[in-house]
Amino acid sequence: MKRKKYQSILFLSLLCAWLAPVSAQHTYTLDECVREALSNNVRMKNAVNNIGMAEQGKKEAFTKYFPSLSATGGGFIANKGLVQMEMAPGQNMSMLKDGIVGGVSAALPLFTGGQIINGNKLARVDVEVNRLQQKLSENEVRLTTEQYFWQVVMLKEKLNTISKVEQQLAQILNDVENSVSAGLTTRNDLLQVQLRCNETKSGRIQIENNLSLLRSMLAQYIGHPADSVDVEFTTSDTLPDGPDMLYREPQKSLILTDEYRLLEQQVKANNLQYKMSIGKNLPTIALGGGYMYDNLMGKNQSFWMGFATVSVPLSGWWGGSHDIKRQKLQVRNAENQKIDQSQMLVIRMQHTWNDLNDAYKQIQIARLSIEQANENLRLNTDYYTAGTCTMSDLLEAQTLYQQSCDKYVEVYTQYEIKKREYLQATGR
Repeated sequence: MKRKKYQSILFLSLLCAWLAPVSAQHTYTLDECVREALSNNVRMKNAVNNIGMAEQGKKEAFTKYFPSLSATGGGFIANKGLVQMEMAPGQNMSMLKDGIVGGVSAALPLFTGGQIINGNKLARVDVEVNRLQQKLSENEVRLTTEQYFWQVVMLKEKLNTISKVEQQLAQILNDVENSVSAGLTTRNDLLQVQLRCNETKSGRIQIENNLSLLRSMLAQYIGHPADSVDVEFTTSDTLPDGPDMLYREPQKSLILTDEYRLLEQQVKANNLQYKMSIGKNLPTIALGGGYMYDNLMGKNQSFWMGFATVSVPLSGWWGGSHDIKRQKLQVRNAENQKIDQSQMLVIRMQHTWNDLNDAYKQIQIARLSIEQANENLRLNTDYYTAGTCTMSDLLEAQTLYQQSCDKYVEVYTQYEIKKREYLQATGR
């Protein structure tokens, strides 16, 4: 009884160990994969951090509106007074042998040539630029996730096709073995079927290895352990919806794209840099005041004081004028780049639209090819049974059927990826 009990425990332990990896694997839909990637991908985390840094820079720039406070203090001691006076012959007076000074002052900038105002505007532009870059990162992460997802789907569908082919080959092999045993056909036909079976097994091994690799890459990209992710999707026998409903006029879509908004912000930033370069060469005015304390003559004394400062960069105009011209040329470069890149964005929309339509046409052709290859395989199976075609013809028909099925799933997944590329190119 004890031995049977131990055997049962051992069997259950082995069963649990075998089921553990299976239960740990989670199946995700496309939307779930995208959601996990947007939450866990390193690129998205860094984009959020970049926005946080820009927000801190914005807050730092705002502090320039407030008075700047400073506190100073110091003391000294000397071997003799710093001030020596001879009062009369033989009578000397020494002062300031030691002392302490200190104080607190505040200065409020009244006019800085627009540097503070433009600096705060530039900080707000930096925040907006980082937000747009976050959206571009989101688009890239979404597209890459979909590419991994559809590649996994494609390989899984190819495995399904191989399973169908293996069933067909198993039936053919059984029929040929019976025919050889009955002396109705030669062993050459049997060897051809066996070779075809070996090729199919080899293809299965290769696809399974690639599928395992892509699953691991998808899992890593969406922030999960390797071998813990599978996808949930099955290609339909019916054609997907056509792309006509997705079309949008390129010129109307241009202003909706994050790339175009980013170009606008770059022009705006360069204009602000130009204004700040002018401000650096204008006079600055500040008002201030403070509280001072000293003990230099052996007596404590304190006092309040106010002051005003005007700073005019006289020699700064020499180099500053060149900096202003340089910044003005930089503004022109940004404007030229905006025009050039806008044209490229429109071309990109047209190109992705053409690719999307081409991909859909490829699906239609591939779907028709499957129907034709399936009918061709059926006819050759009947012909071989009737003895009017060779085994080579039958196996070639079966190969064409497998190739047409693989081609269909390839163009199907490519169409889905092209759809995402077009939506992103038109600002969606």
